[in-house]
Amino acid sequence: MARRKAAVARGPFHGTPVFVDHAHGALITDVDGNVLIDLAAGIGVVNTGHTPEKLVKAIKGQADKLLHGSFNVTPYESYVALCERLNEKAPGKFPKKSFLANSGAEAVENAIKIARAHTGRPAVIAFEHAFHGRTFMAMTLTAKEKPYKTGFAPFNSDVYRAPFPYEYRGVRAETAYDGFAALAGRIGEDKIAAVIIEPVLGEGGFLPAPREFLEKLRLHCALNGIVLIADEIQSGFGRTGTLFASEQLGFIPDLILSAKGLAGGLPLSAVTGRAEIMDAPIEGGIGGTFGGNPLSVASALAVLDLLEDGVLFRRAAYLGLSIRKTLMEWKDRFPMIGDVRGLGPMLAFEFVKDGASKEPHPDAAKALVKFCYERGVVIMTAGTHGNCIRLLFPLVITDEQLSEAFAVLEAGLKSLRGF
Repeated sequence: MARRKAAVARGPFHGTPVFVDHAHGALITDVDGNVLIDLAAGIGVVNTGHTPEKLVKAIKGQADKLLHGSFNVTPYESYVALCERLNEKAPGKFPKKSFLANSGAEAVENAIKIARAHTGRPAVIAFEHAFHGRTFMAMTLTAKEKPYKTGFAPFNSDVYRAPFPYEYRGVRAETAYDGFAALAGRIGEDKIAAVIIEPVLGEGGFLPAPREFLEKLRLHCALNGIVLIADEIQSGFGRTGTLFASEQLGFIPDLILSAKGLAGGLPLSAVTGRAEIMDAPIEGGIGGTFGGNPLSVASALAVLDLLEDGVLFRRAAYLGLSIRKTLMEWKDRFPMIGDVRGLGPMLAFEFVKDGASKEPHPDAAKALVKFCYERGVVIMTAGTHGNCIRLLFPLVITDEQLSEAFAVLEAGLKSLRGF
C-alpha cells in the first residue's frame, strides 16, 4: 500500500485494503495468504466466478492465435459471432445489431451518440440516483456528485434529470412518471433524443424500477420517437437471475447496454439494439482501437456458453429467494436496516439512524464493510448517501461459503447495535 500511494494517482479508491494474489470461484487469496469470501465480484463482474476453467481455456487458446487486430483495420470472425449471439439474446423480437467497446462508460457514450444520430435531436433524460460511468457524457448522466463529479465541471449540455421511483423514500411509481412526463413536456419531446435508465439501479442502491413505471416510460418514448436505453451494465449477465433484468420486468428497450459480467473479468462492453437505430451513425462514426479485443470476445463467448444451460440462472434464483428471506429477518431484528430490496440475488439493504426519520446512516455501512473485511469477507457500499450494503457475490458461490460469509455479516450487524 505504501508503494501504491507513492506510485499511483490518489483518485482510485479501495473498498478493501488488501492486495490480491489469486482468486478462484468465490474466494480471494491475498498476498499474505489470507483467504476472503468475495461478495463483491469485482463490482458485479465475475458473475461466473473467478478464473472459471472454461474462460481461462478460451483466453489461453485465443492468446496463441491473435492478441489484437483492431476490428476497424483487420476484422475477425469472433467479434461477429458475439454480436450475433447478443442480438439473439437481447429483449425484443425485431432485427438487432451490436457494437463492441471496452467499458461500461464507453457503451453509454456510444449509445447516446447513436440515439442522437438516429433522431437528430440533442436532449437526453437520465434519472435520480443513476450511475452511468466516469467519462464526460457518462459522468454528466450520473446523478451522484461526490466523488464522481467533484472538480470536473462544466458538464455536457442538454442533459436533464427525472425522478426515479423510490417508494421507501416517498417517490411512488406514479409520482415518478408524472415528474418524468412533466420534464419531457418542458423540454419538448421533439428535442429529446434518448431516455436512459437502469432497470435496477446499481451504484444508486439496487432499486428495481416498477413494471408499471417502465411500461409508461416505454409507451411515452414510442409515441414520441425517443430512443429508450436500458443500462444493464451491472444488472446484466445473470446478476438478477436472468441474462438481463429487463426480461423479468417485461421491459423491451430500443438499446441495451452490457459490460461488467459480459466477459467474466476482461474489459468489454456492448451496445445492442434495433438495427435501424444502430445503423444511424455514418461508417466510421463509432469505433475504437481496442473495442472487441479478441481475448475479451473469446471470454464473452465462453461466458454465454456457461450460461446457456440455465444452471447458473436457477442457482441465482434460489440464492435470491433464500438470501432475501435472511435479509428480511435481519430487518426485523436490527432497527438500523430500514429497507431491503433488489431483484433476484442482486440485493441490498439500507441503513438509517432511525425508522421514523429514515435519516441515512453511511457510517454504519462503512463500519460493516470494515468489520467484514477484517474477518475475511468482502462487501461493498452503495446508494446516493453511501448508506446501503450491496451483495454482488459470484453466482458459483457454495452454500457453505455463503453461510460462513453471512455469519460474519450477522456478527457485524450485532456489533453495530447502539452505533
